[in-house]
Amino acid sequence: MDVNRLLRLIAGAFVTASVALGYFVSPKWYLFTVFVGLNLFQSAFTNWCPMMTFLRKLGARG
Repeated sequence: MDVNRLLRLIAGAFVTASVALGYFVSPKWYLFTVFVGLNLFQSAFTNWCPMMTFLRKLGARG
């Protein structure tokens, strides 16, 4: 799987998990949802995302 597909998979999993945690555990988990959303927003303009760098170092193909 390439980096872009992995990034979308991880972002979707993080958002889904943080919304579930916000609903069932504590509303403070919604801040993590906001963090992921803001990170995706800035990456649309800068074409850089910290998770992509991490995934490339783990060996995901670019």
